[in-house]
Parts: sequence; structure tokens; C-alpha cells
Amino acid sequence: MAQVKIKRVYAPKEESDGYRVLVDRLYPRGIKKENLHYDLWAKDIAPSTVLREWSHEAEGDRWEEFRKRYLQELKSSLEVKDFVEKIRRLAVVTLLYSSRNEVENNAVVLQDYLAKQLVP
Repeated sequence: MAQVKIKRVYAPKEESDGYRVLVDRLYPRGIKKENLHYDLWAKDIAPSTVLREWSHEAEGDRWEEFRKRYLQELKSSLEVKDFVEKIRRLAVVTLLYSSRNEVENNAVVLQDYLAKQLVP
């Protein structure tokens, strides 16, 4: 069973990161492609464009509703089911996100969701 960690894309790569997955739909600003080390860019499991734009309209005020809506997207996504199967046998998976908010972001929601899905 994989241990799922989260990390900002701007933090340096470490050996302990294991399999690194970029979980934002948009490529992060200010990082050259050759400088961002990731194994997979999982755009399809990131929040939908509609949800992302909605949540950014009133950032901070919509966290709980964003969390609920994103969980609904995750539960109904075939891509997420495939992703869970892909990482199930890995030791460590690090979800990379670009948000400045380290507490309220899509990677936090995804980490919680994956932890529940990966329980044997």
C-alpha cells in the first residue's frame, strides 16, 4: 500500500518523495519544464476547470463547498479509479501542487481520498 504525501512543486525534489505526481490541471507558473521533476502529470484527476475557477472567485470562503464538490468529482471519475490501481503497489507517492495555501488545496483533498481508497 502506498504512502501518499503532498508537497508544493516549488520545494526541492528529495529521494524520499518516491513517485512524484503533479495534480494540478494547469502547469505551475515560474518553473521551467526541465526543472520540475515529476513522474506523471495527472491532469484528469485535478479539479475540473469549472470547479477550480468557481473556488478562486472567493478563495478562502468556499473551502468546505470546494472540498465537497471535488470529492464528488473524484468519486465519479474513472481516471481516479485507474490512478488508484496504478499507485497501489508503490511505496511512496508524492502529490505535487502549486497553491500557496498549504492547508486548503486540491492535493489535501486528494490525499485524504486516496488514503481511504488504498486501505486493503
